[in-house]
Amino acid sequence: MKRALSILAVASAMGGPVLAEEFTWAGTTDPQTLDPHAVNSAPVLGFLNNVYEGLVRRGKDMSIEPALATSWEPIGNGKGWRFLLREGVTFHDGSSFDAEDVLFSYQRASNEGSDTRSWFSPVSDVKVVDAYTVDILTTAPNPIFPDSIANWMMVDKGWAEANESALPDKENGNYATLNANGTGAFMVSEREPGLRTELVPHAGWWGEVEHNITRAEFTPVQNPATAVAALLSGDVDMINPVPIQDAERLAGSGDVQVIRGIEARVIMLGMAQESDVLKYGDDEGKPNPFKDARVRAAVSHAVNVPAILKTIMRGNAEPASQLVSPAMRGYSNANADRPVFDQAKAKALLAEAGYPDGFSFGLKCPNNRYLNDEAVCQAVTSMLAQVGMVAQLDAMPVQNYWPELRADNYDMYLLGWSPGTFDAEHPIRFLASTPNKEKKLGSWNFAGYSNARIDALLPMIQSEIDATKRQDMLDEAAKIMQDETAYVPMYVQPLVWGTGKNISLTQRPDNFFILRWVSVN
Repeated sequence: MKRALSILAVASAMGGPVLAEEFTWAGTTDPQTLDPHAVNSAPVLGFLNNVYEGLVRRGKDMSIEPALATSWEPIGNGKGWRFLLREGVTFHDGSSFDAEDVLFSYQRASNEGSDTRSWFSPVSDVKVVDAYTVDILTTAPNPIFPDSIANWMMVDKGWAEANESALPDKENGNYATLNANGTGAFMVSEREPGLRTELVPHAGWWGEVEHNITRAEFTPVQNPATAVAALLSGDVDMINPVPIQDAERLAGSGDVQVIRGIEARVIMLGMAQESDVLKYGDDEGKPNPFKDARVRAAVSHAVNVPAILKTIMRGNAEPASQLVSPAMRGYSNANADRPVFDQAKAKALLAEAGYPDGFSFGLKCPNNRYLNDEAVCQAVTSMLAQVGMVAQLDAMPVQNYWPELRADNYDMYLLGWSPGTFDAEHPIRFLASTPNKEKKLGSWNFAGYSNARIDALLPMIQSEIDATKRQDMLDEAAKIMQDETAYVPMYVQPLVWGTGKNISLTQRPDNFFILRWVSVN
């Protein structure tokens, strides 16, 4: 249901008269869906955190805090967690929120067709205790479970069923793809995919209003020069990201401020490890070299990460040795060293694996998802060629990219990963576990990496309460993945936002832009 809000209604919702302030912002990637259970990607989840809400949420400092649940507590003997729900909450169409919506949202988000399915691999059942109490049962004690569901958003059961959207459909889409009905601080008033999305405040929102926005509009702008020009001219109030090469110039201008930080996202290379043959390049159809760990190790030594950080990232990024950054809980200090750039060693490893003359293959890359993603892939292509690995680079918009990866149309690919729990368990579950739909594991493990010990460690890591024992297991997992070169982590992506001088906001390391913390001064 679409609802128009007047300035008067917004002022009333804020508790008194307010200045009517509009806010516009631009980014490189349009959220490909408005369905919070269809696509597990930061552009979708970050945008929809303004519209939908979960039982818990992350605050300005990334700590977990109450949202649609006012409190939660473990159920005896590690059986799960009990959540007490907030009463009086309404969806944007006026419908009431209760426990049945939580159960429905679990069934929907954990369905085989949902991209968020792996979030619920530790869950055995969800039970409605009463209208405002829900028990989430886990297969084993899971002390980090509340942290793991900060982006699990609640969908109204009646609205979804009435609009034939009881299940997410990321392939073909449905009503929930283009329309939204959350409980969040903002509601979608207009949506033109790929062009613009307009949001207005939810007059009935339960929370404390901190913003002064009466209307907000997001526009995807892929051309960096166009985005910078729009910011300088005042046509938009914010751009994310600021092109690295323009950051200093913008910071020196009188009307713009540049906000910098380090994101929780590690940028890495993945390689096909299940396919028996190469799918691209001059060696298409020949045996797949990336099945051999020595070849994957050769890639890690052939890519000159320091040069990428210096020339492409202009010193704004940090090298990565693991699937999480040092700021994440569970980072392995024991495995902090990353492979050194060593072309001779890369060539020796290739020769040892039976490829003394190298080979040709395909590298897939997005050109509008990560900061300087295509430029990084071009640099990687050149570096690999110097040791005999000739990559056929295919860069494309992210809306075309994910379907290619899910269809296994690659030999090597670029991926960025930000752990939703800010814990090292997260990428093990999504990226390193043997893909298993029944167990809801490995949903983003496009590489097909598989190690029995990693699979055995994951449930122990999830349930271990003793911090030292848990870290020992995380250290072991990190070492296994490094020894086998499951992926080639390259760097931790920087955050570089640009805003007008009159804008106040909060930059979080997950790169989620939260509108309810924005003030136009």
